[in-house]
Amino acid sequence: MRQTPTREVLELLIDGGLNEINRQTSGLLLSGFSAGLDIGFGPLMMGVVLTLSPGGFGDLPTELLMASVYSIGFLFVILGQSELFTEHTTLAVMPVLDGQATMRQLTRLWGLVYVGNIVGGVVFTLLVVVLLPGLGVVTPAAFEAIASNLVFADVQRLFVGAVFAGWLMGLLAWLITAAQETTSQMIVIWVITAMIGILHLPHSIAGNVEVLFGVFTASSISVLDYLEFVLLATVGNAFGGVTFVALLKYGHVVRGAE
Repeated sequence: MRQTPTREVLELLIDGGLNEINRQTSGLLLSGFSAGLDIGFGPLMMGVVLTLSPGGFGDLPTELLMASVYSIGFLFVILGQSELFTEHTTLAVMPVLDGQATMRQLTRLWGLVYVGNIVGGVVFTLLVVVLLPGLGVVTPAAFEAIASNLVFADVQRLFVGAVFAGWLMGLLAWLITAAQETTSQMIVIWVITAMIGILHLPHSIAGNVEVLFGVFTASSISVLDYLEFVLLATVGNAFGGVTFVALLKYGHVVRGAE
């Protein structure tokens, strides 16, 4: 497997970011909406595993299996080339750092993709809640347990966890650009997103679906809990992706070239 030089990776990221920044509004919204729908299959499969497994949170085989199926949604989104907000905390920032795009353009891209992701997640959650309970493959108690694991964490832990999740998603954007083959990209996606899953790190878009499942199926989780989670996860993800990947990777590659 050929390794792509870091300067070439940076140039590919800049080109990719510019391509997305210059896309039409309707295309970004629809792509973001598609990603919001597709990523929901990961949290859904977590609920199925938790329903069927004799163990629960804290049981190693169950945790490993849930972390593995959590990656499914990310595989669908990233290999399907839909727009995911947490990838763009690195990808779309690169052209701005390189002086080829403005903060206004970046804000537009982030806003459109984020709205599409959130709305797609809401629609996916409603479809599952309406259609799947009667099939007996997942219980409301499983959805409540998954959501509670996120929303009932203290604020500091939630925010710091979100920073690490954003950091990992930024690394994911960098590494899949460096990978040359689909198989290599699949492995990278699975490893990094499974890490997010087993560490229970808050991901603003996948977590949007996880917590909404709890809001729709459990009285213990309120809309206010959901809004607090989404706000902290979003800010933490953006901070982690921009600070620990975009700024550092861009800086060390450019400085190294100089």
